Amino acid sequence: MSEKEKEGGAAVKFPPPFMPLLTIVVGHLLGRFVPIFDQFDLATPGRYWVGGLIAVAAVAIFIAWPFAQFKRSKQDPAPWTPTPEIVVEGPYKFTRNPMYVGLILFCFGIGIVLSDIWTLILTPVCAWMIYLIAIRQEEVYLQEKFGDSYRAYKKRVRRWI
Repeated sequence: MSEKEKEGGAAVKFPPPFMPLLTIVVGHLLGRFVPIFDQFDLATPGRYWVGGLIAVAAVAIFIAWPFAQFKRSKQDPAPWTPTPEIVVEGPYKFTRNPMYVGLILFCFGIGIVLSDIWTLILTPVCAWMIYLIAIRQEEVYLQEKFGDSYRAYKKRVRRWI
């Protein structure tokens, strides 16, 4: 990878936040038109509380907090922008990809709120797609740019949780 390519950011071509939104929409449509269970209805209002708490916690802990860490370090969290330094504080001590974990948990929480089995089934597929379209490219970029420093971080901190 040339120095110019390293400065351009990871080779991520599709905005990762669209994957959970697409998962929720496709899951909901499949639930309407291809029901796999005659009755899949989680108890109300419990599902609103449980799913809502998961979704809100996902946004607060795994999306807003890491986003603030990026801004504090004067970096853009968009994966296709240059990364001047690896963020290792806050939630990045526990997961290398807290924003992606947050997106997956948000998707799961909304699946519970909607009592939507298809969204719940598609959530792991969404996680796999985020890995394919974003995480894999980011890891290549960061390893080539930061070398041993990033490899040491990878050994200390898990990809997901």
